[in-house]
Amino acid sequence: MDGELGDFLRSRRARIRPEEVGLPSHGRRRVPGLRREEVAQLAGVSVDYYIRLEQGRGPSVSDAVLDAIARVLRLDETEHVYLLTVARPHRKGTGRPARPRVRPGVQLLLDGMERTPAFVLGRRMDVLAWNALGDAVNGFSALAPAERNIPRQVFLDPMAKGFYPDWAAVAAQTVANLRIDAGRHPDDPRMAALIGELSLKSADFGRLWADHEVKECAYGTKRIQHPVAGLLTLPYETLTVPTDPDQTIVAYTPEPGSETAERLALLGSWATTG
Repeated sequence: MDGELGDFLRSRRARIRPEEVGLPSHGRRRVPGLRREEVAQLAGVSVDYYIRLEQGRGPSVSDAVLDAIARVLRLDETEHVYLLTVARPHRKGTGRPARPRVRPGVQLLLDGMERTPAFVLGRRMDVLAWNALGDAVNGFSALAPAERNIPRQVFLDPMAKGFYPDWAAVAAQTVANLRIDAGRHPDDPRMAALIGELSLKSADFGRLWADHEVKECAYGTKRIQHPVAGLLTLPYETLTVPTDPDQTIVAYTPEPGSETAERLALLGSWATTG
């Protein structure tokens, strides 16, 4: 994750037009967006200080400076939090075991949600646990443990674009969420290996990763073209496990009585019979 702060700042200032912040454009520019000198001026810091910060060789930066830079670059709340995260020095050697365990109580919670497809995501968006209906929708149990990872499924599975009718949106959302996770754990070697693998094998991932978009997927709607149940329109909610902030429960919550709810009921019966 070396250089992540600089890459992020450069990508954010490139999208701001000078006239948006009250500066004259001065005609044609060598680079798009704001210059480093302009960001420094608007944030109230010296040009040398900002350049060193963007190059990753500056001192520990204060919240006040980061807040000012976030204001100049018009960062949203998620981007602002991400900036604070990647700008802080991180301790080495804080990696967790390769395959985190899901507490038995969390698994019992999943299993009790008989009519709701649900699963647990861990660091790197690894799939750690699921209930029967979540498995019937996503097919986690048919995969090798190393392949139970949402970014790998989205970008490396040749069937993914047929499985997700809105694949482009799902792909962008997946990368934006993965980048937040990577910012929280810059010293995770498995994260670095995953990003390297996806960048090498998927041009789509490489392009999206270079955009430096950050966005948490706390809720929304996802469409899935299931090979048995047909088209499923699945609103979802996410809940962080209080005892492990790296683990998130994802639950699909279709409207009761909707066509998707009826198809999920049939899928559950089919999976049980199977």
